[in-house]
Amino acid sequence: MSKESRMRATVNQKLTEMGERERLKELLRAKLTECGWKDQMKAHCKEVIKDKGLEHVTVEDLVVEITPKGRALVPDSVKKELLHRIRAFLAQHAT
Repeated sequence: MSKESRMRATVNQKLTEMGERERLKELLRAKLTECGWKDQMKAHCKEVIKDKGLEHVTVEDLVVEITPKGRALVPDSVKKELLHRIRAFLAQHAT
């Protein structure tokens, strides 16, 4: 396991143990709904299903198809706010 992987695992564990991970997920859900991301993704899913036909699309296919667009559509402001909150949390709980 690389140093980066170990650090990532440690940060994730600390966020989970302290309940911050759930709070960040709730914040992310709210921000994505607020900025219209959720509606854009819903429309994209409908478009993919319409193009391919309901009988020809599995959930896995849909996830593979929409993930790149979903990631690209997350506003930079939302990414920056989450990163800021994670950094603040880590600074506050550094051991």
